[in-house]
Amino acid sequence: MRVTILAIGRNRDADLDRLIRTYQRRCPWPIDTHELVPRKAESEAERFARAVPSGDVLVALDEQGELASSEDFATRLGGWRDAGRDVTCLIGGADGLDASLTARADWCLALGRLTWPHLLVRLLLAEQLYRASTILAGHPYHR
Repeated sequence: MRVTILAIGRNRDADLDRLIRTYQRRCPWPIDTHELVPRKAESEAERFARAVPSGDVLVALDEQGELASSEDFATRLGGWRDAGRDVTCLIGGADGLDASLTARADWCLALGRLTWPHLLVRLLLAEQLYRASTILAGHPYHR
C-alpha cells in the first residue's frame, strides 16, 4: 500500500516539516506528500481532481467528516492494505475542501470537531498513519 497526501499550499516551516518527515519515515508504508498550488485559472477542486491517482481510495479530511478512533482508522487502512489498494488523502486550504471532492471521497474523516490549521493537519495525519501501522503490527506505541 502506498499513501499519497495531497495538500493545498506550501509548508515553509522547517520544524513542522521535520516532524512530519519523522512520522513518515517510521511508517512501513511509503507516504508521498504533494503540495498543490492552484493556478489563477483553476480552482482548488480542479487542481485536486487533476492530481488524484486513479483507482486510489480517496480519504477527504474535513471537519464535518466522520469522527473515528485511532483503532477505527487502523482497521480501515488495514483493510485497504490487505486488498492491495493505495490511499490518497486530501487536505484542503483555509476554506476546506470543495463539496465536489467530499462527495467523491470514499471516506470523509474529521480529526475532531475543532478547527485545525491545514498545515497542522499534515502533522496529525502523518502521526495517525504511523499510529495505525503500529496498531496493526501489535506494537505498544498505541496505548
